[in-house]
Amino acid sequence: MTERRVIMTDPKQNDYFYEEAIKTLRTNIQFTGTEVKSIVITSCYPNEGKSDVVFQLALEIGKMGKKVLVLDADIRKSSYISRFQVKQKTAGLSQYLSGQSGLQDIVYSTNFRDVDIIFAGPSAPNPSELLAQESFASLVHTMRGKYDYVLVDTPPVGSLTDAAVVARQCDGAILVVESDLVSRRVALKVKQQLEMSGCHILGAVLNKVDIKKNKYYSKYSYYYGEEK
Repeated sequence: MTERRVIMTDPKQNDYFYEEAIKTLRTNIQFTGTEVKSIVITSCYPNEGKSDVVFQLALEIGKMGKKVLVLDADIRKSSYISRFQVKQKTAGLSQYLSGQSGLQDIVYSTNFRDVDIIFAGPSAPNPSELLAQESFASLVHTMRGKYDYVLVDTPPVGSLTDAAVVARQCDGAILVVESDLVSRRVALKVKQQLEMSGCHILGAVLNKVDIKKNKYYSKYSYYYGEEK
């Protein structure tokens, strides 16, 4: 099989606190055990920064020599192609699930160590139906066997059902919560929605914390486990 490769540009600037928080997130995921390999990462609302968390986490996992796949399951409104300045023409998840492309056509290696990616593909009119197909479950199962970790980026849970549909096929979920935006009530509601899918909640990432106002937190803080 001919290797398909894309060049991706990391838009993040060097930030010590940010990098350390992502490393902490990576370490805590490793502590969940070897059976946790496919992980949904979602948020309550759009623009909370989940895609950045997914990508930076993938880079950190790759740096340790672990093979990681980023699976962009946001086939409603993905931003990966533009955000990471991908110039090549790519096929993606929506084309695979609709039978337009084979699995060998949608998996791309990248210019980052041990990081591969499946892009979302063109926006589809029926995302939830596509993601609920057996072909998606089979895809996650297959990739779980090929990679050390599969990080699945989904649309926000707060307004859409896609994330809950995807979560059923994964070993665990991480919720990205933007500081000073998401109320405790909303976060708990989203947590319950994910739990109803049967997915284990691994923890939450408190994102976009203003460290000038909150000196004890870094830009990205990770809270592992369920609050008692």
